[in-house]
Amino acid sequence: MFFLKELPGRQMVEGYAARFDSVDPDTVLRALELMRSASLLIRELEAYFAGHDLSQLRFLTLILIDREPERSSLTASEIADRLDVSRPVVTRTLKSLEQSDLIAIASDEHDARSKRVSLTQAGSTKLEAVLPGYFAILHAERPGSEAA
Repeated sequence: MFFLKELPGRQMVEGYAARFDSVDPDTVLRALELMRSASLLIRELEAYFAGHDLSQLRFLTLILIDREPERSSLTASEIADRLDVSRPVVTRTLKSLEQSDLIAIASDEHDARSKRVSLTQAGSTKLEAVLPGYFAILHAERPGSEAA
């Protein structure tokens, strides 16, 4: 998260840039604006997900399983490799999703050490309900963004 409500002005950034080599004020200001916009977007998404009994991580886990139409499941290890969180966090997230009946976890028939994770009907239904609002949030025009 980025916690500044009010970004520093050009004069302040130029003052720092004068003290340090290779600091371009325009680049710094763009980066600060990007961090602020991303933080606001993440907060908006988290609030949206919370209203649907999800978190960003729970949502992304469902999306990872769903986004490969040629496959009906992923291994828990594949999910962990595709998320930028620790394996214990992935394990807790999978257990939580399983307890909510959004995923099913089964032993892999080819590797007894591996677990296969698939969406349940409730998980598919949850995604179908959440995706329109998710895309609406991503599509919304924000201050500082340029309309495509």
